[in-house]
Parts: sequence; structure tokens; C-alpha cells
Amino acid sequence: MALPHLHLISFPLCPFVQRSVITLKHKNIPFERTYLDPTALPDWFLEKSPTGKVPLLIVDERTALFESAAINEYLDEISPPRLLPEDPLERAQARAWIALASEMIAAQFRWMGAPTEEAFGEARDEAAKGLRQFEKQCRAGPCFTGPDFSLLDATVAPVLMRYELLQDPGSPWQPAEFPNLARWWQHISEMPAVRESVPDDFLARLPRFLTNQQGFAGPRLAAGLAERGH
Repeated sequence: MALPHLHLISFPLCPFVQRSVITLKHKNIPFERTYLDPTALPDWFLEKSPTGKVPLLIVDERTALFESAAINEYLDEISPPRLLPEDPLERAQARAWIALASEMIAAQFRWMGAPTEEAFGEARDEAAKGLRQFEKQCRAGPCFTGPDFSLLDATVAPVLMRYELLQDPGSPWQPAEFPNLARWWQHISEMPAVRESVPDDFLARLPRFLTNQQGFAGPRLAAGLAERGH
């Protein structure tokens, strides 16, 4: 069966879009990609996206899909092999952890944008709780639930990529405290679908984004990136 034409609408730094890019690249699904400026969204995008957010996947230039979890499940269903378990209970469990991974992204974003030093510490502690939950779940290896790459791997990878880049004494991500996740990330980070899931200028865009954040965390993290030569 021929695959539909897929057009992915993205912001350059969005971790939710990155989940879908990883899935597309891992499955070798051809797609077109358009980057938008989140501060100047065109009318056609707002008409197609009920939430005004990305990712937005336009299928055969007609149907628009939104929400990264729904997009990834659609991609999984149109292109074998499946990246979700066949067993209904295991599949439901995977979906639950995928939903929880969205909370990890939200916690990371609050940490990255903390306006004060106090908020920075509170956001760190909150984010660390989420990491500890995933540390307990990440025992099978080398991928999250066993030997094979899954949609859960695609979902968690953007979070760890950013934590690895944003090394800081006040970071919730201290690899020695999360040995299972650290081993998982070492394996996953070497996969081409993960390495190639961000724009070529990602390492230039990220510090600019952080520097433009008002408050305590963003400029501090941007300065740390600059010191390490990123």
C-alpha cells in the first residue's frame, strides 16, 4: 500500500515535533517539513490547528492531525513494524507512560524558564521526581521496554537530549543518579533517527532561545552552553 503524502508543520525547537520526526525517520517514512516562526503564525496554520500548536501533520494535503501522541500512533499504524505492543494491556501501559513523558517535557520547560533562583530549584526538584519515575521503569534495555525501539523511546528522547546539552549544577539530570536512563540515553543517542531529528542549526538556536527568556534560568543555561562550546 502506498503511503500518503505527509507534510509536518514544525517549530525549530519544539520537543513535541521532535518525537514525530524521530518516528518518521526511524520508520523511513518520506515527509515534507515546514518550519514556522511561533511569534508570527500564518492564518492557514491557525485554521488547521485547533490548539494553535505544533506538531501538525497534513495528510494528502487535506486532513490535518494534531497532538504528537496521536500523530505518532497514526504513523505507527500506516508503516510496519509496529512500535507499540500488540498485547492490549501492554499497549495501554505504553500509552500511559507516553502521556507521563509529556509531563516530563512540561517540567523541563518550567526549569529552563524559571524566573527566579527559588523557582529554578523548585522546578529542578519537580523535574527530578519525573526522572526518578522513568528510572524505575527503564530496566529492560537497551531500549526502554526491551531490545526494540518503541514509541516510548521516541517520546522520551527529546527530554534527555536537552538535559544532556544543558549541563548545570542545578540540573535535575545528574547521570550518576539515573544509571538506567543514562545507559538508555547512551544507546538511543547514537541512533541516526535521534541524531538527525533536530534542525542543523539546533545548537545555535537553543542558546538564543534561552538568552531571550526573562528571569534567572534561561541566561544562566545559555551561558553554560557557551562555556562548553555548544
